Formats: sequence, C-alpha cells, structure tokens
Amino acid sequence: MSLLDTFKEKAKANKKKIVLPEGNELRTLKGAVIAAQEGLAEPILLGDKAEIIALAEKEGLLLDGVTVVDIAGSEHLDDFAEFFYELRKHKGMTPEKAAQTVRNPLYFGNLMLMKGMADGLLAGADNTTGDVLRAALHTVKTKKGINTVSGAFVMILPEDTYGDNGVFIFGDCAVNPDPTAEQLADITISCAETKQSLIGGDSTVAMLSFSTKGSAAHPNVDKVTQALAMVKERRPDLMVDGELQLDAAVVQSVADKKAPGSEVAGKANVLVFPDLQSGNIGYKLVQRFANASAIGPILQGMAKPVNDLSRGCSVQDVVDMIAITALQCE
Repeated sequence: MSLLDTFKEKAKANKKKIVLPEGNELRTLKGAVIAAQEGLAEPILLGDKAEIIALAEKEGLLLDGVTVVDIAGSEHLDDFAEFFYELRKHKGMTPEKAAQTVRNPLYFGNLMLMKGMADGLLAGADNTTGDVLRAALHTVKTKKGINTVSGAFVMILPEDTYGDNGVFIFGDCAVNPDPTAEQLADITISCAETKQSLIGGDSTVAMLSFSTKGSAAHPNVDKVTQALAMVKERRPDLMVDGELQLDAAVVQSVADKKAPGSEVAGKANVLVFPDLQSGNIGYKLVQRFANASAIGPILQGMAKPVNDLSRGCSVQDVVDMIAITALQCE
C-alpha cells in the first residue's frame, strides 16, 4: 500500500466534513463526487446550487454524499455577518462591509469552520493563494503559539535510502519568500508537527543552509542558527539541528565528517529550507530528477485545517488533498 493509500484509509476511518468554496468549478465538483464515493470525507460544495446541480447533471455526476450549500439563500448569512463584524471591527470592519464579505465563498467557508459546521477547507482551483490565505487569516487565524503560515510538501522518493523509508517533509516551499528567524522557527515547528500528524513516527528535523556547523560565516547562516535556538527553547522535545548542508543532513558518511555527534545529521526526515527560493527549487529538483512524488502544498500553522490547491490542479489532486485535509482535522 502506498503512503497516499494509507492517508486515504485513515481518512475513511474518521470521515470529516470538508468545505469546498469553489463548488461551481468542474475539477472541484468532480473531486468532491469521487471523494464522497470513496468515503474519504463528507464534501460540502459552496456556490449557486442550481448551477452546481445542472453542471453535475451535464457531466453525469451523482451528488450522493455531497452537500450543496447555496450562499445567496443561506439562513446563516446574518449570523455570519455579525460574527465577522465583531471579529474584524478593530481593523475598521463595518456591519455593511461584513454583510458583503461573508457572501464571498472563501469567507463563508472559513466561517463555517469557525462555527463548527465543517472540519476543514480546501480551495485554490479558481482562487490565488493570496486570496485563500487572506480569507483564512481574517477568520480562522493561526494556531496558538504559531504566527506564521507556511507550505509543506510530502516528498515520496522511489527508493527508501534516505529519510523515513524514502519519505520526507519539505518546508517552506510555498508561502514565505524571506522568513525572519522567528518565522523560520515557526516553520520548523510546523513541519515537525506535519510529519508526526500525517506520517507518524519521530520527526528528525534538519535546518538547511550552505554551511554546516560554522563552516561558513554569513548573515543567512546566522538567521538559521538564531531560529534553531528559538526552536530548542520553545520545543525542547523536538529532535532538530542546524545549520546543516543537505548532504550532511541526509548522508551518514558525510554527517560523520561534517557534524560528528549530531543526533539529526545523516538521519533527517524533515528538511527546513532557509527561504522560499531554495525550498521551491529544492522540492522541484527532487520531484523531477529523482522522480519523486510531491504531495502538497499542505498549509501549516492555521488554527483549523485550510489547504490551497494549485490553479493548475487535476481532479486527482483535489481528491488527494481532500484526504490530506481530513487527516489534519482533530
């Protein structure tokens, strides 16, 4: 059984309500129908109900197990508007603006999470990452103790030589272009938690750099070592080390030379990149050159599970990410 199949089996065992704000988008609609048929979740589609039903009929899709919510006719609009106004009035929100904003499917879906009407949210087939994140940060916000939202990938290599039998968490590969030391500490903690919640087992976290244990001096290296100190203070239970070059992080023979005595070097299964450029390039290099599977990006750091699809996503991507989002639900 593949890791993705394992994810799906876990999702089936504990069905969650996953709201999909882009209900009128065809890939999203198809993905929701498949997810319901496979028992991965209880999908909730937001949008114009008549249009969604007509599109399903045109495509020959059965909406069994899929809930369709028509925002325009929702009985929750007034309650959501009042709740959102109270949530954002310190930022200049007015009752009139709140009433208008909650009709946006992204905001309506996140407010469903806040009100306990859904367990997780998945969007992005039609909306930009910025739009998806903005709605979530204005409503759900970040989890306690974390101020930084980041994006991780589950990387599955064809061979089991490195990582956790060939499986890694890579982050941040999607959100923060140039994180501060404080943000990098948040990202590191979130990546460790993502590994534990999705894959299980211990997280062995390497904070990457072009330097290993002082082999080079540069402000970029200093940022990593400062972030490491913060992580160790906040989460002394985590097995984390840095700064480490990639080879020192995953190859034991190199680790023995460059970072002798490190509990992490040579054994890392979580790789934290120092910035978005290296993270994005790194995961794509491994995906293309090593023929690895890349599942994500998985958003980390939100108080409730919210995930972002690529606008170029496939129907299967929607199905897979519904399962991932369900697994992130408590």
